[in-house]
Amino acid sequence: MSSFVAISSVLASASQGTVAFFCKGCDAPHVINIGGNAGPTWGFNGNHEKPTLTPSVLVQWEQGEPPCDDLDMAEKILSGEVIQTKVKKVCHSFVTDGKIQYLGDCTHELAGQTVDLPSWEECMESW
Repeated sequence: MSSFVAISSVLASASQGTVAFFCKGCDAPHVINIGGNAGPTWGFNGNHEKPTLTPSVLVQWEQGEPPCDDLDMAEKILSGEVIQTKVKKVCHSFVTDGKIQYLGDCTHELAGQTVDLPSWEECMESW
């Protein structure tokens, strides 16, 4: 069950002082601090339908390849039959006027493209 609360058709909140948008490139939500929490704070234009967040949003993580997404693959990885390596993943974007501009350093298929922010509820139904 998600701990997000939708606040518009394209945004949600994970806690007080945050906004979240769904990233189709990562197939996951990104949560941004816009005030009230410790740590870096992004500017937010206050428009919940066509948000602008400043500066850019940079998300980095390591992911196991191949993914361990089923019991059979998990057993193969644990037995040593399949070697899983860690791969650095990057999602770097500007969110401006309700659009996500994915920068060239993204490691997903939307790198270099600009797309509308997707519907929060539709994306979360399949997440």
